[in-house]
Amino acid sequence: MGIEKDIQQTNFRNVFQKMGINIIYTANWLNERIASFLAKEDITLQQYNILRILRGSEVPLSTLQIRERMLDKMSDTSRIVDRLIVKDLVQKTACKADKRLVDITLTDKGINLVNKLDLYNDQIDATLKGLSEVEANTLNQILDKLRNANNSK
Repeated sequence: MGIEKDIQQTNFRNVFQKMGINIIYTANWLNERIASFLAKEDITLQQYNILRILRGSEVPLSTLQIRERMLDKMSDTSRIVDRLIVKDLVQKTACKADKRLVDITLTDKGINLVNKLDLYNDQIDATLKGLSEVEANTLNQILDKLRNANNSK
């Protein structure tokens, strides 16, 4: 099904407008599918992103470092971390290197939850199986090129 039918719009200013709308629509579509898996565990996409970042780091991270690695650069990282603290999924400790910062680390409960969420990976991957590996690689290259072309200006 094409974007025209999905959003019930047939007229676009040009192919670039259609492409931009298609990227936004597809990103939202994918976010909704992933969020449905996370909702079962009472976790948002942004919270999962922070948990994923912390699991992948070998050292504790500050909220500034987490924000640099987030997919959603506009998120209020401190607020999301605070919500994860309430859920006992992460903890804050004083940063030994810089007293102005706090270190954020996963709790045992947070580690267990991220490991549990890994069980959904195959289901999430199945959402993306409409493309072959070659097509997925091509799409990755095109999206990287789009972002890089606009970041260099």
